[in-house]
Amino acid sequence: MTRQTAPSHDPAALRESPRFSVRLARDAAEVEAAQRLRYRVFVEELGGDGPMVDHDARLERDRFDGDFDHLLLWDDSREDADPRDRVVGAYRLLPPEGRVRVGRYYSDDEYDLSVLEASGRRLLELGRSCLLPDYRGGTAMWHLWNALAGYVREKEIEVLFGVASFHGTDVHALAAPLSLLHHRHLAPEDLRVRAQPAQFHPMDLLPEDQIDRRAAMLAVPALIKAYLRLGGFVGEGAFVDHAFNTVDVCLILDTARMNDRQRAIYEREAGV
Repeated sequence: MTRQTAPSHDPAALRESPRFSVRLARDAAEVEAAQRLRYRVFVEELGGDGPMVDHDARLERDRFDGDFDHLLLWDDSREDADPRDRVVGAYRLLPPEGRVRVGRYYSDDEYDLSVLEASGRRLLELGRSCLLPDYRGGTAMWHLWNALAGYVREKEIEVLFGVASFHGTDVHALAAPLSLLHHRHLAPEDLRVRAQPAQFHPMDLLPEDQIDRRAAMLAVPALIKAYLRLGGFVGEGAFVDHAFNTVDVCLILDTARMNDRQRAIYEREAGV
């Protein structure tokens, strides 16, 4: 989810030169920097919109921002940039204590999360994950995941979840990747959230034996594939988010279900 013109310096050199730091937003100005980044990605790049998007100030925001933690990736080598533009990646996080304060999850509008809430596990909702285009495919995501892993340990999180998106709103155009996710990566019943009934779109659009698995997996966004590598699952049913111009699935990652190989991947990529 991203949108904006490329910077003047060479993107290939950029991926080699950043000096990254990651921290939680400390004040309203740093939250606004995250909203500015999200506008570039979700609005300018992907065509999203929403009732609280401020096009004049170029901020993508909503009513949840004040209650979530905002994990920000800074490129400290961009010393000549507006300080707000040094934020090149972000995650929005709602830990259990925040859920008590807010009284609900962002994902509640899209998915029935009652099976997770009834589990008694410590839950973390993830959302608004984004990187500027020039930072994708390099080490930037590694730095975000490293910091996220530390946050998960500190908060003693057991299950991570959140919606992740395919670009566009045509479910049938995504029949192959959605069907592959349903047949191969559907969450077990004790974690199987479902898209809200009024907006439920079945994901098993093709029989498993009719899916070109390689082509289907190539159509799955990189963030979703990263969670699948770690043993993540998807909930049942897709949700079409017309405001964001996306088809959403709900990702669930149970840290207790990771096998040794997946845990090794997680710990290596997260720098544990």
